[in-house]
Amino acid sequence: MSWGHPRPETGGAPARRTFVVEADGGSRGNPGPAGYGAVVRDAASGQTLRETAEFLGHATNNVAEYRGLLAGLRAAHELDADAAVLVRMDSKLVVEQMSGRWKIKHPDMRPLALEAGSVFPPEAVTYEWIPRAENKHADRLANEAMDAGKRGVSWQPGASTAELDTAGAATGSAGVGSADTGSADAGFTDPGPASTDPGPTAPAVRVGWGPDMGTPTTFVLLRHGETALTPEKRFSGSGGSDPELSAVGRRQAAAVADALAARGTIEAVVASPLRRCQETAAAVAGRLGLSVRTEDGLRETDFGAWEGLTFAQVRERHPEDLQAWLGSAHASPTSGGESFDAVARRVARSRDQLLARYAGRTVLVVSHVTPVKTLVRLALGAPVESLFRMELAAASLTAVAYYADGNASLRLLNDTAHLR
Repeated sequence: MSWGHPRPETGGAPARRTFVVEADGGSRGNPGPAGYGAVVRDAASGQTLRETAEFLGHATNNVAEYRGLLAGLRAAHELDADAAVLVRMDSKLVVEQMSGRWKIKHPDMRPLALEAGSVFPPEAVTYEWIPRAENKHADRLANEAMDAGKRGVSWQPGASTAELDTAGAATGSAGVGSADTGSADAGFTDPGPASTDPGPTAPAVRVGWGPDMGTPTTFVLLRHGETALTPEKRFSGSGGSDPELSAVGRRQAAAVADALAARGTIEAVVASPLRRCQETAAAVAGRLGLSVRTEDGLRETDFGAWEGLTFAQVRERHPEDLQAWLGSAHASPTSGGESFDAVARRVARSRDQLLARYAGRTVLVVSHVTPVKTLVRLALGAPVESLFRMELAAASLTAVAYYADGNASLRLLNDTAHLR
């Protein structure tokens, strides 16, 4: 599995912008309270362009390192999606795996590596290992995030002193308080040349068979109730008319509220900002005596010019665009819609933020078909084609448990017993 190197510029084309991404992550206990930090610099001037950091809750060093890499790549992509990127990290494991020289044996790491490899085209990114002493800026950001998490607050870029504290420090020891309280590569050794079979071999952790990781964070994923567009199977995303629940949809929301109240396990409610999800969430939250937190990243795909059309109408009016969309995660619906890759990136960001906020709790997440399927796909480490092989009825329940070591377990899919 090789992600290649930046493509050299040829001819008289304008020089391609190059970013340097430095990332780090750590866990105080491994597993324990974890966080990551990443910094994006302009390669030509050395100027810091973006800093990002986040407390992850309970996780391992390796998960935190990969989450730091993802955050750094996403920050660079937001600055310039066409740039070349040099990633510098002190994690030998991440650098060697992402460069394709080491196999990815552990099942927890494979989905993270796939996500990281999808942010930029493979040929645009190269990886370089650096000593920990040269990665102090990202290390300090990771520690700031963990310190903030310990205080129960979120890391804020405006309060960061990481760049000032590490200015000019290109050498020296990692110092007291380094994010990596243990070896980030503990338990992993160089397995030799990459195999053509990327599947996991002798995984160290299997859900249900590994050591006790404590109480998982559980997302109970609820697709909103029906709207007028649902039974007609029309494209209804975040760029359309934002329909309200129909009479049927309101009855479905009441039914699922009764069912969840009877179970008595929901501790928080989070919902997409779109009206159909807000109405569904309000019905459940009111029954449970909870408030609704809005999470923008949980909104449905923007289907562009397809909004409000049936599949047959899209196939008739936009056949080539539809074929491209069905065949590639990078393709977008006609006229400004979102690709599956774009949806997956924002859904993953929301997932990570919610896991940090609600560690060890059971959360009702009210969303739409594509985000729910995407969370299931990412939990299973399944390819994007799996999105077309899942059925999600209106007001159906799906559940995913997330463990402290970064692993996930699909507990339930498309349960509609409460509607019968």
